[in-house]
Amino acid sequence: MSDSVPLTAHLAALSTPRPYAAATEHAFLTAAGTGTLPPALLSLYLAQDRRYAAHAYPRFLGQLLARVPLPLPSSPAPSAYSSTTTTTAAAAAADGQHAARVGVLADALQNVRREVGLFGAVDGAHGLRLARWRERKATRDYAAEMARVGALGTFEDGLVFLWAMERVYLDAWTYVRSLLPNAASAGVEAGSGSSLPAVRQLVENWTNPEFVKFVDTLADLVNELDITPGSDAFIRAEEIWARVVELEEAFWPVGGEELALLSSE
Repeated sequence: MSDSVPLTAHLAALSTPRPYAAATEHAFLTAAGTGTLPPALLSLYLAQDRRYAAHAYPRFLGQLLARVPLPLPSSPAPSAYSSTTTTTAAAAAADGQHAARVGVLADALQNVRREVGLFGAVDGAHGLRLARWRERKATRDYAAEMARVGALGTFEDGLVFLWAMERVYLDAWTYVRSLLPNAASAGVEAGSGSSLPAVRQLVENWTNPEFVKFVDTLADLVNELDITPGSDAFIRAEEIWARVVELEEAFWPVGGEELALLSSE
């Protein structure tokens, strides 16, 4: 990407068919942050997120790990007229890049394993009964797009997709966090029948410094990709970003009739 504008900065500044705020400041998120989110709607959302985290996300990471480019083999021994310094430095840089890519994807697998456990803990602590919900169409659509990119896309496509998902998610829950003081000042009850205690627990998990660092590390890896403006990979990156914004917006449930249709009780 251009030295002047990192790829992630370019993507985040794009005007997409669905506005970025539609995904990061959705009505679901506003209700969560202001203490007005019905517990049943939070339960429906977490049930879908658990499906995504337990099945679609690990499968996608596995596909991405299988596509991490291997470092180029070392060049033949240089002649007396060439220097080993450049060759050694290039090999070390390639090895380091490969290790960084594998490392962050391995961290992502560990993180999502803990996250699946978090869903169970939140469910048990707040009596949300996540098992009662059927799968939403938006969940199937997200999983299908991840599977498509994982199977048919390049490593670069997959890494952009992963960063995009995590960036939108971080910004969404950071927005929720910014609203929580308003709920407290308004005297919103956090007792029985309120979703606020569960929301606060989720906010702490999805806006903590470790998650911020993870998203920043993904951004660094994306910006190191050899993607030049105007190239096919660049155009695909823009399309991926727009698609993720669209998928994330649809992933937040809106309640109403959907609650009755998807309940298995």
